[in-house]
Amino acid sequence: MPERSINARPGVVPATRRVAGTMFAALYGSLLTGPADDVPHGTDGELDAYSLFYHRSLAMGWLDDSSAGGDRDNGMLRSGGLWATNDAGWQHPAAAPDADLLSWFQVDASAVAGDRPLPVQPFLHCAAEVTARQGPLDLSAVQLLLPVHGLDPASRPPYAPVPATRTSPWFTGHGPADRTPVEITVNSGREPSLPDVAVQLTELLADLGPDVFGYRSHDLAAADTTPAPLFDDSFWNGPPLHGVVLRGELVEWSCDAIGWLAEAVADAVARLGVGTPLLFTAVRSGQGS
Repeated sequence: MPERSINARPGVVPATRRVAGTMFAALYGSLLTGPADDVPHGTDGELDAYSLFYHRSLAMGWLDDSSAGGDRDNGMLRSGGLWATNDAGWQHPAAAPDADLLSWFQVDASAVAGDRPLPVQPFLHCAAEVTARQGPLDLSAVQLLLPVHGLDPASRPPYAPVPATRTSPWFTGHGPADRTPVEITVNSGREPSLPDVAVQLTELLADLGPDVFGYRSHDLAAADTTPAPLFDDSFWNGPPLHGVVLRGELVEWSCDAIGWLAEAVADAVARLGVGTPLLFTAVRSGQGS
């Protein structure tokens, strides 16, 4: 398992790995029941979020452990997965006391192939599975850091200009009762370019169709409407000064659907020339984190 005694820093990755950048996820809400007695615990008697996330990533083939030691010249091959795990936890010192933080996870996303999106869907799926080991989740909000600067729109093939659209059939079969009103805040920090392309962004999202996200309206986001991220401004391009609020309906309120939309937004924004990390916050309408 990677060494955790060194404080995580953004962008500090082994020279042998090609990366898109740092992804961060914070899940907010509550647990419907307490943790199961038979779940593995850490040395402090609590569930170990990092260990669970690391090993679940490894089991699913999502972990990039190509820098975890070994020498290819000596026949030691390591897997090139979707991310290298950096850190994770249940609590965080930067979380507000009333924020209802459930968990947080930080990874270094591997370089993205031309016909693939940022791996936000598997990242959030893994995060939700790990968090649910504490008990069934009542999720109220998800906040993500998306390394849009690691995307190359020119590498997208004609059949997949927004690669997330290739997986939208996964969400078929849901009825109207599953559709959930949401507010999505996308913020480019100190970089002012995102509000300038807000209209084009909504047009691109509308062109994707309403199967996963049905766009309804948008506004420019005030600086204080975005929940404060759990990391320092120097970690990305903060503080969150320039944002857009997107309103609409998700096909379902799940980390899979949120991850799909985050992937689509990241590629749409990159196509519009925004090349800075984005803070992406999904909240069920009428709820806060």
